[in-house]
Amino acid sequence: MKNITGIYLHIPFCNKRCHYCDFHVFVNMNDKIEKYVDYLIKEINLYPKFKYDTIYFGGGTPSLLNEFQIKRILDSLDKTGDVEITLELNPSDMDIKRLRKIREAGINRLSIGVQSFNDEMLKFMNRDHSSDKAIETYNNARSVGFDNISLDLIFSVPGQDMPMLENDLVKFLELSPEHLSIYSLIWEEGTNFTRRLEKGELRAVDEDLEADMFLKIQEKLNENNYEHYEISSFCKKGRESKHNIKYWDNTEYVGVGVNSTSFYDGKRFAKVKSLSKYYKLIDQNIIPIEEKTIEIVDEVELENLKYILGLRMLIKGVEYTYNEKIEKLIKRGLIEKFENRIRLTTEGMLLSNEVFVEFV
Repeated sequence: MKNITGIYLHIPFCNKRCHYCDFHVFVNMNDKIEKYVDYLIKEINLYPKFKYDTIYFGGGTPSLLNEFQIKRILDSLDKTGDVEITLELNPSDMDIKRLRKIREAGINRLSIGVQSFNDEMLKFMNRDHSSDKAIETYNNARSVGFDNISLDLIFSVPGQDMPMLENDLVKFLELSPEHLSIYSLIWEEGTNFTRRLEKGELRAVDEDLEADMFLKIQEKLNENNYEHYEISSFCKKGRESKHNIKYWDNTEYVGVGVNSTSFYDGKRFAKVKSLSKYYKLIDQNIIPIEEKTIEIVDEVELENLKYILGLRMLIKGVEYTYNEKIEKLIKRGLIEKFENRIRLTTEGMLLSNEVFVEFV
């Protein structure tokens, strides 16, 4: 058994569903959270006592947890002295008192789901916060001592144009977070947005405009001394997400909670989606794996994942070894050599799916 140093904790509860979201979440079921936390801790105890240096609360909306629930979960985990503990946070869930309490409970990194500073866009996406509330939450987090904050930005949303994006970037840069995660809108099956697209009520942003938006984000952040260290991630020097780097390095990690994913003991798998099934299996001291999702990661798969995941890392890249697929992608200008390593070019980032499909 390899030593596991990262754990992901899935909190599947939300107050409302965003129009672009296809995650498996439970809406307006906050009365179920306490029991869920009990079972999350029981599931943690089904694994060996690993010593974690990254802990990540994701969701869903993990900021629906109160400070006592967070502390109970953290107290059930062995941690290193320099552990990075991230909580994804919805601006509407937090006032300054709660921020102070979650910091006291042990959270030392926040990932705030701002998405946009345009109130019309936020309403259109069915977000439940305003631009002013997002800025207030960020400033409150600073005032209680959080010095490692990541913000999320969504771009290529229907109706968004370049001036709107540039205004978002100005606001992000004024706040000066340590980290920024960017996501182009993905039209996921079954979402409100996709249903409306299929009815002709919405139009997707033109692909050329989407590419220009990505390049504009890259340009503005690079100008302001943010390192573009991974396709979707920028940071101030030394402020990378230590937890997320484990995914891109294809490092084994534990995921706990319904519908969480893991790479553990040579296998990739997801947990069951049903709360009742989750509870039932844990009561039987069985790790609640959805059997049909189990994928054995053999040497061939490890090699492919090395490129699919590692090429996302723009500063680190992947060690170069001669291979026809790589040479073809270099000739197409989608991958470049640097030192004795390879990484995506800017063109490769824009066409990353075409690169990664070569290794599937």
